[in-house]
Amino acid sequence: MKKSWHFNRRTFLRGAGASLGLPFLECMGVEKAATLPSRFCSIYFPYGASLAKEGAEGSNWRWFPNGEGGRDFQFNDSLKSLEVHRDDITIIEGLSHLKVRKMGGHDTADTFLTGAELKPGQLKNTVSADQIAADAFGASTRYRSLVLSTDGGVGEPTRSSTLSFGRTGQPIPALNKPRIIYDRFFGVNSDSLNRQRRELANSASMLDLVYEHSKTVRGKLGKQDQEKFDEYLESVRSIEKRVERSESWLDVPKPDVDPTGLFLDADENTPAEYISTMYDLMYLAFQTDSTRVATYQIGNMNGATSIAGKFPELLGMPKNMHGLAHGWNKKGGAEALGKWDQFLAQQLSRFLDRMKSTSEGTGSLLDRTVVLYGTSNSNTHNNNNCPMLTAGGKAIGLRNGQHLKLGQEVPMSNLLLTLLQQIDVPVDSFSDSTQALSEILS
Repeated sequence: MKKSWHFNRRTFLRGAGASLGLPFLECMGVEKAATLPSRFCSIYFPYGASLAKEGAEGSNWRWFPNGEGGRDFQFNDSLKSLEVHRDDITIIEGLSHLKVRKMGGHDTADTFLTGAELKPGQLKNTVSADQIAADAFGASTRYRSLVLSTDGGVGEPTRSSTLSFGRTGQPIPALNKPRIIYDRFFGVNSDSLNRQRRELANSASMLDLVYEHSKTVRGKLGKQDQEKFDEYLESVRSIEKRVERSESWLDVPKPDVDPTGLFLDADENTPAEYISTMYDLMYLAFQTDSTRVATYQIGNMNGATSIAGKFPELLGMPKNMHGLAHGWNKKGGAEALGKWDQFLAQQLSRFLDRMKSTSEGTGSLLDRTVVLYGTSNSNTHNNNNCPMLTAGGKAIGLRNGQHLKLGQEVPMSNLLLTLLQQIDVPVDSFSDSTQALSEILS
């Protein structure tokens, strides 16, 4: 039975895969519009944003618009570059993860997409929203998700270098080398198909041996060790799934994309080129339907070691990320941090430009993509009222063009639940959600 399912799945993917990279063609007819894919994208920046009080020094750099909210809001200097996208954006004020509010201010990047509470003796995370989406429709694409961060890898608990966590809360390593990412998604593999098949077959054989051995080992363990062993087996299963996926797509050519304009050798010493290229790689992955789920962590919360921490200084700003965040309420601090916020918003605006200008069906790539952009602090070490915005999703029921002010009792999980539901992920709840966020629905 297992072999039959395995064959059918491969056959389906090979048959569908040849058309995955095609744009929507008029000759396909209007009736095909309902089959267009939906996507989830989340971008995170650390340490909060410039939030001087209205009317105070530097309030023109306030991340949130001034006033009581609504559709007639005015961007301050930090987000002014997003004005061209105002009809595709909702700025959300007041949200945070309820369990996370009492955690340390540097411990919250791990929980941005999970809502879990991490505390001494309990540093185990829960599944992230993006990976729930990847489980739902990742089998339709060559890669179930694209996980990116500037620092790469997984980091450490409470100082994570990835936004993405699997079903058992295990961190999913993030990629951070543009050229490696490009080659994995779009590069031509010089190895022969026969060699690749042999390597995948060897991997499958080794996994079979691991499973066979595990039956004997697990029965000899105590309850606590069995739980740890089950987590190990879950990791093994994720490897098995990757092997199966690689086998399924082996005969499907990778999409042909134009690398012109990509800074594939950019690194942490060229922040503008590096961040723009990471956005470009997400765009290309969506545009070719190589994946429908992507996350990008611009910097982690480990101020001492994060290679992204020096980005502001390399751009001519007076301090590193952590220093700017700590100085937000000092003389000139609101402007200094605001200029970093401004730079990040300009990078986001460019990404939205590309998504909006790419046609798909009767709309754009952005219209069927939900983009969540934000941070897990408001001011330094404050885990309440986190700056965030959503973009896109016009064709899947999101209402934009507004500054939304919510009460502190509303959990951020309500937003994540809503975004998942709008991309047709079958979930009734997420983390500590209470209901869908009707304010962002059309």
